[in-house]
This record gives sequence, structure tokens and C-alpha cells, in this order.
Amino acid sequence: MDQLQQKQEEILGILRDPTLTHEQTVMTLAKAAENLLATPGAPEEYYKLKEAGIICDLFEGNAPYSPRYILPDYEKFFREGSQFLRLAPPTTLLEAITNLLILYHHVPSVTHFPVYIGRIDRLLEPFIEDEASAKPLIKHFLMQIDRTVTDSFCHGDIGPEATRAGRIILECERELQDSTPNITLLYDPKITPDDFALQCVEAALDCAKPSFANHRMFLSEFGEDYGIASCYNGLPVGGGAYTLTRLVLGKLAETAASREDFFQRALPHAVDVMCRFMDAKIKFLVEETPFFSANFLVKEGLIRRERFNGLFGMVGMNECVNTLMALEGKPDRFGHSEAADALGVEIMEAIDALVKAHKNPYCEFWNGSFILHAQVGIAQDQGISPGTRIAIGEEIPLYDHLRQAGLFHKYFPSGTGDIFPFDATSARNPAAVLDVIKGAFQVGIRYFSTYSSDSDVIRITGYLVKKSDIEKLEQNQQVVNDTVFLGMGAKHNGHILDRKVRSL
Repeated sequence: MDQLQQKQEEILGILRDPTLTHEQTVMTLAKAAENLLATPGAPEEYYKLKEAGIICDLFEGNAPYSPRYILPDYEKFFREGSQFLRLAPPTTLLEAITNLLILYHHVPSVTHFPVYIGRIDRLLEPFIEDEASAKPLIKHFLMQIDRTVTDSFCHGDIGPEATRAGRIILECERELQDSTPNITLLYDPKITPDDFALQCVEAALDCAKPSFANHRMFLSEFGEDYGIASCYNGLPVGGGAYTLTRLVLGKLAETAASREDFFQRALPHAVDVMCRFMDAKIKFLVEETPFFSANFLVKEGLIRRERFNGLFGMVGMNECVNTLMALEGKPDRFGHSEAADALGVEIMEAIDALVKAHKNPYCEFWNGSFILHAQVGIAQDQGISPGTRIAIGEEIPLYDHLRQAGLFHKYFPSGTGDIFPFDATSARNPAAVLDVIKGAFQVGIRYFSTYSSDSDVIRITGYLVKKSDIEKLEQNQQVVNDTVFLGMGAKHNGHILDRKVRSL
């Protein structure tokens, strides 16, 4: 009875929250109902590690009924239309935009909104007859996404080729100054013209998008049919991710008696428990829910189950390394000594080997293994740095920082990145910023994000929020985008507004 009363109080708290819009209230109630269940088949050890803050399910819910991230094959959708949605293949730009907006409404995810809206320049380019008439339509298309996909974990890609649609999208985003959709340039200096890349840099400094993905690196791992989804997740088009769970390395290190104890006991045990927990969630989704047998996205071939995979996330490398160094009586800190960075690489090698050794029958896409992901943190995190990033407030000089980050990006095909805000004067020299990005890719950087210190739209971790919206929420005003709640938490707990601002 006490547990029932506790749940009732939780629901009443949701209903009484003045900062939630109607839609946000409905979604929060749905998650509360799902969480009345326990995760079917979850190992008992999982609950102990969850209670200790070592494993986190990232609010997926206890009984998933659709995959966390879905990347429909939008090009197939354009070629064939949709019988379920009664849509013929588009023949004009207006039809293309309308068809996409309709389909987006029906693509589920952990956020209940589409986390991937396609390579939008490539999708729209064939329908552009003249730029003057195309721009208003594309601008309203982007505005519609921002106002109806009210969660910033919504991602579109452009490039690597320069297109009229890509240029129009960049112009519109600078004019709109919206946080959704997030955008990535699939950047390859051998394919992407410098003038287009410079336009992307100028837009990024103005409105925090696009970010720059190392296209060659992703191609070598996924092939041509990949997309950047959600915050910065590399995933196969026509598939996606069943689940993303994270291991909080900083908390795990606190349980170790020594460096040897960490590697021989704590880490293998936590990885094993987390992998078995992910197995349970995937098994339930695939075998006990009707998603992969009944959903029209599957029936029409826009997604295929065998192109889905589990994502093994980790966070807090910075704190993990520092804790293990302290156990040995050493003052070395992550990012500030070769010994500390070498320990970080050793930890990554161990995690990589342990995760690859675990096999899941429904992860055929990645040879039966989960894919590593450097998770960007959650609003509640305190004293835990995203992925393998150096802690805010301890950043090192830019070029040293890039080389240090490049040691770790290769381990994370399904997503990692570093963020480098520049001061306002950098907008006068976008070529210098582009040179930094080119150099970053040469030292192993997978994903590079930037914005200007005076921007209203800023990158929180892997997603975007307007500082002005955070200020409204702090005053208990409602805001359209629910990700602002996360941004406010990251401001107060993660100190994201205190990042080192770079100058050129």
C-alpha cells in the first residue's frame, strides 16, 4: 500500500506541475505508468548497481515498446511513398516537405519524437527549381519542426557535398535561431568545398549548428547508409538502436580498492551486469512486443530489425582516471599528464574488449556485439563529466585538447564528441576555425561542435537549447521545448556555461 501511495503522489505531482505543457504532462504520465513494471528478465545485480548510481538506463522506461532511436530510410519513402499513410511519392518541393512532416509524426523514439529527420539537403535538393521560391518553403519546414518536435534530440544531416538546399538550410537556421532540429555537416575536406564549409562554420558560430562529423571515419565503420541521430549518434539508416544504457565510470572507480581491483573485479562485473540488463530489454522488445511485426515502418521496409543494435554507453572517464590515480597516491589528472591519459586509454581498451566479448543474438549489424557510445550526461549529473571529455574548468590549450580527445574518439562509432566555444571575435575569421576542424580530424577527432560565446542558441552536451528559454524556465514559465528542463539542470549541475571560451 505504501508503494501505491508513493506512485499516486508521483502522478499528482506531475498533474500539479505548472511548468509542464499539456503534451509534456501526457508524456510524463505515460512514462510513470510504464515504470510501474519491472524490466522483464533484468539481473538482480542490476538494481544494486543502479541504486549505487553506477548503471543508468537513461529514462528509457522499464518495459520498452519501441526502439530508443529509429532512422527511417527516407529516400525509400520518397521513391515509394507510404500505403499506410496514403502518400504517393512527392513530385514537388511542397509535397516533399508535407510528406516528411507527416511521416515524422509517426516515427517513435525514447522522446516520442523523431530523433532522425534524414539527410535533409539530399532529400530536398531534387525538388528545388529556383532558390527564391524554395527558401520560404524550407524556412517554414524548419520552423514547423521546431514548434512541433518539441525535443532537441531531433537531428538532420547535410553534406558532404554542397547543395542549394544545404545553403538555404544554413541561411534559414541563422534567421530562425531555433534549437530544433540539431544539424550535422557530414564533412570531408576532399569532397566538401571550402566555401560551403565556411558557411557552415559561420552558421555554427551564430546558432550552434551544424556540428562537424568526420565523414571518412563514419564511412569506414558504417558504410554509406548511416546517419547522425539524436545528439551525435552514428547509426545505420533503415535501423537504429534498441537501447542505450550507460556505465558511470566515476562512480564505479569509487568502489575499487586499487587500480588492480578496478580492472580485475569492478569493471568486468559492471560490464557483465550492464550487458545482461541490455539483453533483457532487447529480448523483451523483440520477442514480447509487436513493434517489429506490426509497425508500418517495418512492414513498408523503411526500417529492418537486423539493422538495429544495442548501444553500450559510458560517462565519467575524467573522474574515473583521477580517482584511480589518487588510489595510487599520484597527483596526475586526466588531460594534464601522459600517465593519466594512458590510464584512460587502458580503461577504454578494457571496456572495448569486454563489450566485444559479450554477444547478443539480435545485434547482427555489429557482429553480435553492442556498439560503444560516449554518453553526454544527464541534467542530474554532478561531478561527472560527459563521455571521455576533460572536466569543465580543467580544459587545456586548444591544440593539446584536440590531440588528447583524439586518443579516445576512435572507440565510439555510435557517438562521441567535444565542444569548443569560441569568443565573439572568431566570427570575423571563420577560415581559422575551419583550419582547426581540419586539423582536429587529422588527429582522430570524430565529431567537433562549436558556438560563439554570445550566442542565444548553445550546445548543452549533444543537444541545443536557447539560453533565453532556460531563463524563462528558471522563472517558472512554460516553454515549448521540453529539453530546456535538461539544459537548466546542466547549467546548474554541469556548469556548461563555464566552458573555456577559445580565441584565435
